[in-house]
Amino acid sequence: MSRSKLARFEANRHRQNIIEPGKPLFEKIKGSWNTEYFKNDNPITVELACGRGEYTVGLARLFDDQNFIGIDVKGDRIWKGSGWAIEEGLSNVAFLRTQIQYLPEFFEYGEIDNFWITFPDPRPKDRDEKRRITNGKYLDLYKSLLAADGWVNFKTDNTGLFEFTLEVLHERNDIRDFEFTRDLYHSELRPLCHEIRTRYEEKFSAQGHDIKFLRFRFAE
Repeated sequence: MSRSKLARFEANRHRQNIIEPGKPLFEKIKGSWNTEYFKNDNPITVELACGRGEYTVGLARLFDDQNFIGIDVKGDRIWKGSGWAIEEGLSNVAFLRTQIQYLPEFFEYGEIDNFWITFPDPRPKDRDEKRRITNGKYLDLYKSLLAADGWVNFKTDNTGLFEFTLEVLHERNDIRDFEFTRDLYHSELRPLCHEIRTRYEEKFSAQGHDIKFLRFRFAE
């Protein structure tokens, strides 16, 4: 492991806005995000596979009356977003270091008000279909944790993953208020993304890739 990664992991151990194995809140945060961490009753938005947390921090800048949690298993990635939040004094930001399949260990039913999924690994190989975080199994997981009327927002440059996700959603009978575009920058849905761009979005849009976006809510 490189010295820079080791230094980041050591910094993470001392950052209050990172909840990871070995810290007391990691074992008892389920159902207690607003009471134990944020100390308010504001709605919670979770960014899945957040990477450096551009959306987590970007949304927190815009909406100080809401709470935002970035989730990723890579500690050297969330170190970056954690640092931004600390530098800017954003008390409505947290990062959780875990894998997505373990979300029920950290959130109660209905504790999450909105999800953002931004530029996840597309897992293009057929054998990895079950690992795509917009497959049916993961959608069922999100549904179990999402509050009534909560939104799932999904943004990607990858055409294959986007079309796969559309197919999955069309096959379900519990999707409502469904909207999508294959060309976000020329769509009336663009304002819903608040002009926040991840480094992957900047990279792929500069290469000429259209950015895709969809959002939906689950039926009761």
